Amino acid sequence: MKKTYAFITALMLTIAATGQTLNVHVGSVIYQFPASQTGVINIADGESMTIMGKTFTLANVSSMTVDNSEVTDNLVRVEYGTSSATVYVAGNVAQYVDASFSGAHVTLTQSNSDAIDDDEITYQLSGTTTDGSFNLAGSYKCTVSLAGLTMTNPSSAAINITNGKRIQLSVKGGTENTLTDGSNGSQKACIYSKGQLQLQGKGTLNVVGNTKHGIKSGDYITAKNLTLNITKAVGDGISCNEYFQMRSGTVTIKGVGDDGIQCDLDGYTSTGETADHDDEDSGNVYLEGGTLNVTVTAAASKGIKAAGDMKISDGNITVTTTGSGAYDSDDRDAKGCAGLKTDGNMTISGGTLTLKSTGTGGKCIKADGALSVTGGTVESTTTGSTYSYSSSKAQPKAIMADGNMTFSGGNISATSSKHEAIETKGTLTIEDGTVYALSTSDDAINSASHMYLKGGTVAGVSNGNDGIDSNGNMYISGGTVIACGTREPECGLDAAERYALYITGGTVLGIGGGNNSVTATTGSQCVLSTSSSTYSAGTAVAVKNGSTVLASFTIPTGYSPSSGGGFRVPGGPGGGPGGGSGFSYLLSCPGLTSGTSYTVTIGSTSASCKASTSYSGR
Repeated sequence: MKKTYAFITALMLTIAATGQTLNVHVGSVIYQFPASQTGVINIADGESMTIMGKTFTLANVSSMTVDNSEVTDNLVRVEYGTSSATVYVAGNVAQYVDASFSGAHVTLTQSNSDAIDDDEITYQLSGTTTDGSFNLAGSYKCTVSLAGLTMTNPSSAAINITNGKRIQLSVKGGTENTLTDGSNGSQKACIYSKGQLQLQGKGTLNVVGNTKHGIKSGDYITAKNLTLNITKAVGDGISCNEYFQMRSGTVTIKGVGDDGIQCDLDGYTSTGETADHDDEDSGNVYLEGGTLNVTVTAAASKGIKAAGDMKISDGNITVTTTGSGAYDSDDRDAKGCAGLKTDGNMTISGGTLTLKSTGTGGKCIKADGALSVTGGTVESTTTGSTYSYSSSKAQPKAIMADGNMTFSGGNISATSSKHEAIETKGTLTIEDGTVYALSTSDDAINSASHMYLKGGTVAGVSNGNDGIDSNGNMYISGGTVIACGTREPECGLDAAERYALYITGGTVLGIGGGNNSVTATTGSQCVLSTSSSTYSAGTAVAVKNGSTVLASFTIPTGYSPSSGGGFRVPGGPGGGPGGGSGFSYLLSCPGLTSGTSYTVTIGSTSASCKASTSYSGR
């Protein structure tokens, strides 16, 4: 007893004299108490001592030393070696952190329920181990900092956090960190957090998931600044509940066995988007900046999937799907891959999107609800064929929505080699922006209901069906519209039977085996029609009044229709011969007067056409 007091008294005198740090060694844990904070050390019965609220059983203390090391408050450092680890605990949080070990497998329990000295605890992990892990339990938010960590856990998760509060997983700038979990384990992911997970920092994190997901959170996940590479995952690259948000940084996901990013609801009822996402449980995905590259190869997999809505406002986003279609026995339906998939609505207001799907039944964009595009650049291409399972089919489309579809800005390109390039099961409205759609075998643009073309520049190009097809009335009231279809009975501009095409404004060119009848043109918005030989992409088309050009067009890229004879060319006002090997050309632009003849030049041919307020087409 006297020896213990004497030893500790000597240590305290040394600390007081030199202003150093007292290190209390308990196995592989070193508790570090700065001289300025240590205060009185209380010793009870020679069996225990208490320093800054941390009580030690003296029998467990292997040594006590004094050195010149500096201690950062609220910091716990875990330094990994090949088969062991050492934990350094700052004195001001020592009473709240307990540690246990099995080789380099470290388990820490955090007991605080509030901030300590107005801050949270930070756990900094570094070193290299081929048989280690980091496990953390607690009930208050904290930060886990990766500062040059290479860790493989051959039997379970590399990082497993059962603390249900917000966790910041911060990757220290200038460091590269690689985490790998074991195969055939029971873990949910290589990196798992029960609570909210905020991925951040300016370093690099590489993740290999050998059992299930790469990164999994029981709540939301956000990402900013860091460089994240998920190079393998048996399941999803990133899986979370409530919502997913990417604000900045670079995220690359490949080598996954299911979806790239999947966000589900945590409960049964969505809160919808909330202010600052407080208490939000929506299943929404928010892409707001940074660079996101996702490649998925599994059957019917999704690049990015939201159980709620998807809102894209900025960023460079590249998604490639190569998997085939598959039959979903739960939904009893055939399904294909999708680059971007929502169970709700999708809004694109900015960013640059490059989307490609090559498998059977694949889609670049699939919204089960409505799709709204107000800005940004979207390049979408599908090359696969239809996937069939018994009587169930999944057809490839570049852009598809089950709800209404609206374009009011942006630059959209959609290409499909087998079916529609752009299709909505509701109404289609185009108010502004540039929309280009190309299909080599089906309609370029198709709506199941009415279509409203009000502004912008629209080009629907099909080498196998209609250029622009509405299964309701088609209303053209502004903008520039070019619709290129193939031979009869297909059209450039096609409104379904029982419906009509109304042109009341805009500059319009329709090319095909025919065009729909036009009614209700008003004022100076008249129509012209003629027939001519078949011309392909790049051909100039113009409407002239003497030497004055009233409208000019260039037949869009990708148009290359067959030109055999034997199909009807409707004879409209001033129209050319009915029949033969030509296509029917329907034109409309402001400045035309009904009953007046104008010159229509198509490539090297010209014809005189009389304007009218109506046109009897197909």
